[in-house]
Amino acid sequence: MITSINDFKNVFFIGIAGTGMSALAQYLKSINKNVSGSDRYFKPGEPNETKSKLEAEGISCFLQNGEGLNSNVQLVIVSAAVEDTVPEVQKAKHLNIPVMKRSELLALITQTKKTIAVGGTSGKSTTVAMLFEILEHAGLQPGLISGAGLTRLIKQGKIGNAKAGNGEWLIIEADESDGSIVQYRPSIGILLNVDKDHKDYPELIKLFAQFKNNSETFIVNRNNKLASALSQNIVHDFSADEKVEAGYTAKNFQQHGFEISFAINQAAFSLHVLGKHNGENALAAIAAANIIGVDLNICANALQHYEGIYRRHQVIGNKKGVWLVDDYAHNPAKCAASIKACQPVAEKLIAWFQPHGYTPTKFLREDYVREIAAALRPQDEIWMSEIFYAGGTALKDISANDLINDIKTLHKHAFFIENRNDFPDAVQSHLSNDCVILLMGARDPSLEKFAQYVWDKI
Repeated sequence: MITSINDFKNVFFIGIAGTGMSALAQYLKSINKNVSGSDRYFKPGEPNETKSKLEAEGISCFLQNGEGLNSNVQLVIVSAAVEDTVPEVQKAKHLNIPVMKRSELLALITQTKKTIAVGGTSGKSTTVAMLFEILEHAGLQPGLISGAGLTRLIKQGKIGNAKAGNGEWLIIEADESDGSIVQYRPSIGILLNVDKDHKDYPELIKLFAQFKNNSETFIVNRNNKLASALSQNIVHDFSADEKVEAGYTAKNFQQHGFEISFAINQAAFSLHVLGKHNGENALAAIAAANIIGVDLNICANALQHYEGIYRRHQVIGNKKGVWLVDDYAHNPAKCAASIKACQPVAEKLIAWFQPHGYTPTKFLREDYVREIAAALRPQDEIWMSEIFYAGGTALKDISANDLINDIKTLHKHAFFIENRNDFPDAVQSHLSNDCVILLMGARDPSLEKFAQYVWDKI
C-alpha cells in the first residue's frame, strides 16, 4: 500500500500531458523518481511540445496503448477524467499495480513540505504564480505545483508549472472541481472566491468549509460574499475595496492600460496585469507571503517583475490599433472579469468565447448569459463558436448559439460563428482603430494555435 512518496520509485502517468498531471510528473522527476507516462494527444509521427519538454526533463513518454506499462512500474497515476474502462487502467490492474488519483498523489507530496494551498473557483494559477515570484525573490526557494506555466519558467524551455524547490515551502493549487481540495492539510489555505462553476453553491460551500477546517491559517477575500463568510481571522484577510475592512486592504486601486497599481500601508505596488480580479490575486499572494515573514516592500519589488502565466490575459500584440489578448476564462464569473479587465485598454471590446463541454454549458447557461451581458458596454460585442467536445458520452442538447440568442434578448451585440476559423474574416468589418479582441476558452489544447491564427489574419 502506498502511503508516502517514499513507498515507490517507478511511477507511470496516464494522461501525462494534462497541466495537473505534467506538473506532478516533473515534480517527482526532480526529486529523483523514475517517471514515465502516456497521453491520447501523443500521436505517431506528430510533434507534441508537451511531450518534447517532458522528455527533455528525462521523463519517458509513450502512446496511450499500454506499451509503456510493465511490471517494473510500482504506481500508476490517473486524473479524475481517466475512467476505469481505459485499457491502460485495465492493464495496470491486471499487473496488480496500485492506481492512484492525481489529487491523492498531490496530498502525499504536501506531507513533505510546509504547504500554501490556493483555493477558489477563479484565479488559483495566477495567485500561485505571484506567490512563487514573491517567495523566490525573498530567497525562500519555494516548490511549485500549478495548473499553468509561469512565463519566466517557459522562457527557460520548460512547461513551467512545477519546480521542486530547495526550501521548506510548497505552493499548490487546491482544486474544488473534483472535490480533492478536502484532502490537503496546508499550513496556509487561501480562498479567493466562491462562484458557480463545476458545482453549485451548497456543495462548494461545504468543500471550502472543510478546506478552512483543514488549514492552520486561513486567508479569504473579503470582497467575495461567500468567501468572506468563511473568514477565520480578519487580520489575515484581504480586500481590493477601501471600504471593506481587512488585514490587507488595497488603497487607491487604479488600472491604466495593461498596468494596475495600489498601496498597502506605505508599500506601493505596480503590476503588469489587467483587472481588479488580478489585484485580488496579488493581494492574496501578498497576504500569505507577509504572514510567513516577507516584508511588504520585498513583495512589491518582486511583483514588479511578475511576467504572468500561460494564456491568462496573454497579450499577443497590436495591429492597426487592434489589441489581441488570449485568456483562459471559461466560467461565467471569469468571463465577466476578463471582459471588464480589458475594457480600459480600448474604446471597443470584441470578446470571442468557446464554451467547453455540453453538460457544463447547459448547467451554467443562465449564469453565462447574465454575467457576460452585464459586463458588456453598449459598444462591446460577444461572439461564440460551437462548444468544444473532448469526447465521451455527453448528450449534445445545447449549442453556443442558444447562449448567443439569450444574450441578444438582453439587447447586447451578440454573434454566433459556428466554425471558429471563420471568426477572423467575419469580425473584420466590426474592428476599429481603438479596439481589443479578447479570446476566451479552456480545456482545448489547440486554443494557443487559434490565437496565433487570429493574429495572423487580423
